[in-house]
Amino acid sequence: MSKGGYGQFCPVAMAAEVLCTRWTIVLLRELIAGSTRFNALRRGVPRMSPALLSQRLKELEAAGVVAKSGSGKGAAGSEYQLTEAGRDLIPLIQAFGVWGQRWIDTELSLSQLDVHLLMWDMRRNLDPDPMPPRRSVIRFHYEDAASSQAEWWLIVEPGVGVDLCSVDPGLELDVEVRADVRTMTAIWMGYETVAGALAQGRLTVDGERDLCGSMQTWLGLSPFAASARP
Repeated sequence: MSKGGYGQFCPVAMAAEVLCTRWTIVLLRELIAGSTRFNALRRGVPRMSPALLSQRLKELEAAGVVAKSGSGKGAAGSEYQLTEAGRDLIPLIQAFGVWGQRWIDTELSLSQLDVHLLMWDMRRNLDPDPMPPRRSVIRFHYEDAASSQAEWWLIVEPGVGVDLCSVDPGLELDVEVRADVRTMTAIWMGYETVAGALAQGRLTVDGERDLCGSMQTWLGLSPFAASARP
């Protein structure tokens, strides 16, 4: 039992000792989403210190939730996979997200803006199927972000995947998207649509006509965006 634990035999209390430490649920979200390398996990939890990330991974490994493999030195050279016990948590983490989408106030959610995490999630959830069978380059410009975080590029390569760059890759653009961080976060969360933001002038999309017109279909939305709000 962890130091300062609940001291109860109840399975809820015992599970809470493993799962309810700071950042643990969010870290499990990243593992369930498919991040397995230390640096990839860090990109999904950018405000979590590397030392604390390493500590939480060790705790999850000790609890039998995560298994570490790899011959690299230290945490950065290892790969982390969910065990059977970890995979059993998938419905629980999904339920956390559905509950948050349904019951946390929209304004409260949109007060927690993080452009880095937004773009990382968009990269992870982008759907390349509606896009042409060639490389597509989309630049996002956030007018209200700090200069170091104002521009991002999503590069979609058929058969390869989606890459995210915060430095100009020097490739010809297919689409340029301009918005404020709050508007794009609201679209990603499913609180509003591309068409609605365009109509209100809070979003502009320029470039290849078909790609611009199908943005709502290929844009990576939150996996909880479809959860109905009461």
